[in-house]
Amino acid sequence: MRLSKQTNYAVRTLIYCASNPEGLSRVPQIAKAFGISDMFLFKIIQPLTRTGLIETVRGRNGGIRLGRPADEIRLGDVMRATEDGFDLSECQTHEREQCPLRDICIYTKALDKALAAFMATINEYTIADLHNVAGVRAALGIDRLRRTEPRPESLLF
Repeated sequence: MRLSKQTNYAVRTLIYCASNPEGLSRVPQIAKAFGISDMFLFKIIQPLTRTGLIETVRGRNGGIRLGRPADEIRLGDVMRATEDGFDLSECQTHEREQCPLRDICIYTKALDKALAAFMATINEYTIADLHNVAGVRAALGIDRLRRTEPRPESLLF
């Protein structure tokens, strides 16, 4: 199993927003902090907004912020919003024509159990757990941005 870049940057975006509770976070600042393009970040924000993990505020003073408190956003929520699926093998699809042994196969049951254990472990962690680490704001440059960069009037987020 390998998580997509979209999921990894979605988690990072949520950490950024949680680390910036005083105000709205701007897409260009987040993109710069992680070395990704604004367009890629906009793509990531769409499913997070659709699932209520992020709220967007449009306008010249707009930006993004968490849609729920950081301690209510589990990593599994982020993964379900950004990943296409979690089947570890074609054996785990629920289409009978994929494998006639689906309901009786020990291999499939083992994969199902492994995935359930993975999700249970991932769901033990929230965005609050990840952003409440000393040095996160400094590493992301949030405090420096507040002091040195004027707020561009022309950017939506």
